[in-house]
Amino acid sequence: MLVQLQYLRAIAALMVVYFHSILQVSKVQPDFQTDFYLSGETGVDIFFVLSGFVMWLTTAGREIRPLDFYRRRIQRIVPLYWLATLFAASVALLAPTLLKSTVFDLPHLIASLFFLPWKNPADPTMAVPVVVPGWTLNYEMFFYFVFGLLLLVREKYRIAALFATMTTIILVCRFMPGGMTAAKFYSDPIIYEFLAGVVLAKLYLDKILLPQAVAWPALVVGFSFLLINEALCDASTRAYTWGIPAIVILYSAVSIDFSKLPVIATLNYLGDASYSIYLTHAFTLAFLRIICVHLNIQILTSPPVFIVSCIICSAIGGAIIHELTTPSRWRKWKRKRAVAA
Repeated sequence: MLVQLQYLRAIAALMVVYFHSILQVSKVQPDFQTDFYLSGETGVDIFFVLSGFVMWLTTAGREIRPLDFYRRRIQRIVPLYWLATLFAASVALLAPTLLKSTVFDLPHLIASLFFLPWKNPADPTMAVPVVVPGWTLNYEMFFYFVFGLLLLVREKYRIAALFATMTTIILVCRFMPGGMTAAKFYSDPIIYEFLAGVVLAKLYLDKILLPQAVAWPALVVGFSFLLINEALCDASTRAYTWGIPAIVILYSAVSIDFSKLPVIATLNYLGDASYSIYLTHAFTLAFLRIICVHLNIQILTSPPVFIVSCIICSAIGGAIIHELTTPSRWRKWKRKRAVAA
């Protein structure tokens, strides 16, 4: 895996952690002015473009059957997500006062487990699963489903087929009754961000890249516009106001020859653990907030200290879960035990 992809995964995950950390502060300090500090939600858009890039990069030029593709995606995504979902549902059932954005509801739980968009009973204005950040996984699994089916199409026609399929789905959903949660969810042009990542991977494999002298400034400009647009534009226009800067960021990053640069080991590792960090950080932040409130720990009175603590604890917590739930880690640990014995 390209090291710059790992860096972007880590940065995107930490951006989302920062975004939710700001929201945690506002829950205990209602007078805290979040508007100035609130950013990082656009990390999701980087993730979506990255996902399309990686899917094309890992399948191009190879004969991969849809079932094999689905099996690998399920093995990577589903176990930890189900554990997190069942844990959150159990807390919502047994200790409902601990969670502010989740209540126990069996249909909602079932829909969450199967990556189906469903109105959150705690806030019907949002179509989010039991683990709220998991709404992005609903889009991820949708993309994997479509992309996996299109592995049956000859590679030279696959991108065109992907564009046609996504466009058809958006148009069909737009003409469906507006009250349908699934129709509203899948009609969002945010799904084009996956397609953009696929196109970038095709350009990368064809060696159609930005010159090194252009790539570095473009990377800075991409991040700058991502943050500026997040402040100026709301999520209703994210497919292009947030998506385009995310595309520029990824295209710039893969155009840069990172093989000549020293590896930033910590950032590289956090990229490897980014899925675990992303999925578990909501629990870490809620736990940290509850502990601080009940034990009267004063870091809550200093938002910067609390936010930094949230980011560090989320990274550590995600890394621990990553180590505990990654099969390859267990196999390596068993081999070491066997050698030591």
